[in-house]
Amino acid sequence: MSRQYVANQVAVASLRNVRIPERKARFIVDLIRGRSVREAMAWLENYHRPSAVPQIKGLLKSVAANVDKATYPNPDDLTVGLAWVDGGPIMRRFRPRAMGRAAPIRKRMCHVTLVLTKN
Repeated sequence: MSRQYVANQVAVASLRNVRIPERKARFIVDLIRGRSVREAMAWLENYHRPSAVPQIKGLLKSVAANVDKATYPNPDDLTVGLAWVDGGPIMRRFRPRAMGRAAPIRKRMCHVTLVLTKN
């Protein structure tokens, strides 16, 4: 999915080439989509998913910091309107196996995008 525009869009931030598989990142993003910034931060503070939560929490702080302070003085009144995860590049490694063979190891990455909208 490419960058979309929403009529009541306030701020956008994206995180690219995150060393998290997109399946794990989508699980976290699905939890915070549609919630207010304050509620989403509370969910991320209390949810234990060590691989994905710190990066997405940092991205949420970043998109809240991108809000124009003159127009929206309190970014906690905004909601996470659009949030999506796209697949990124895959690092390929090989593990030695029996009889001289090699088995592939795929270390997946993803791109995460959050869009804040006004209520």
